[in-house]
Amino acid sequence: MLGSYGTNGTFNSRAGSAAMNASKQSEVLVLGGGLMGLAIAHQLARRGRRVHVISRRRNEAAGFVAAGMLAPHAEGLSGPLLELGQISLQLIPSWVAQIELDGGLACGLRSCGIIVPFKDANERARYPTVLLGESLNRSQLEQELPGIGSAWQAGLLFDQDGQIDNRRQLMRALEKACTSLGVQFMEGAEVNNLQCDGTGALEGIRVRTAVGESKTLPTHEAVLCCGAWSRQLVDGLPVFPVKGQMLSLQAPRAALKRVIFGPGTYLVPREDGLVVVGATSEREAGFDEGLTPGGQNELQAGIQSLLPQATNWPPMERWWGFRPCTPDESPLLGPSPVRGLWLATGHHRNGVLLAAITAQLLSEMVMGEDTKRTSRDLLQHFRWDRFTSAQP
Repeated sequence: MLGSYGTNGTFNSRAGSAAMNASKQSEVLVLGGGLMGLAIAHQLARRGRRVHVISRRRNEAAGFVAAGMLAPHAEGLSGPLLELGQISLQLIPSWVAQIELDGGLACGLRSCGIIVPFKDANERARYPTVLLGESLNRSQLEQELPGIGSAWQAGLLFDQDGQIDNRRQLMRALEKACTSLGVQFMEGAEVNNLQCDGTGALEGIRVRTAVGESKTLPTHEAVLCCGAWSRQLVDGLPVFPVKGQMLSLQAPRAALKRVIFGPGTYLVPREDGLVVVGATSEREAGFDEGLTPGGQNELQAGIQSLLPQATNWPPMERWWGFRPCTPDESPLLGPSPVRGLWLATGHHRNGVLLAAITAQLLSEMVMGEDTKRTSRDLLQHFRWDRFTSAQP
């Protein structure tokens, strides 16, 4: 194991430093080719590690189906999750610059600001991040969002929040950046199970390849980035799917300049006028695939309430995906129950926002690098065993 939590609950990156130095050029397997897997693979490759990404179906990854909001403040996060989101938000411009430099493709980052509308000022005053935004009255709301529904009489502008075009640009740019740094990909492969030695340490990954061949990939280091499917590999891992349905509309260019983050529905305008609309939150759906009339009607009702004129914009695409959720809706980061296996999963609806900080922290841990004390302290809140009473 490259690092461990000590009896006092602090992360000790030196626990496996000798092993790390001895195997510095060994290959790291990244299990999952979605946003989190690509982001971590990219950072590890930048640090000189050989990386192999095992990916089943890239298009089912949450990173492909999310709206790409960078909104720790607009989403009303609090506590350690807000702190983690704020750190990641600060990292994102330099992280994006690295990706664009390595891969030569733009990521679609936009600092457009996000507005949260409210029925009245009292409702606004109860919002967790009210002190971090600019208060708007009805007149100011109309100036920022021409045509906003009449039910919304107050708002909060979070000018520090923004968006990135994950679906059309970021994922493609990350993949290109990884390839340029020598990251290898095994596409269409399903990870069947983890293989451990007699001491419980990881020694291999059993996979079924795209042509149906079963094989074992020897490894002592892997990062689990399988999103909503993570529990299928580590029994008892507190991750479950939350289905989300989405759609997109084609608006006139610049018809909507700010993201609208309403209750249950949001509208995210891209630079070319495409507006991403999301998202349902279906905790009881499990892994049921496909669109449903109820889910699509919910989105249409949200559009009608927030921006009635948008109901006249032509629909372009409809899709669904599965968010990896945990009981407290915060990610699992760091060592796992299996020695040598690291966790980067359970990000729920904040995967795009948290990709930069997750990639930095996980690559530091895998490499055996010393993380800052503030980061080590923060990571205690995202341990996989935080829901059990037996943790140190």
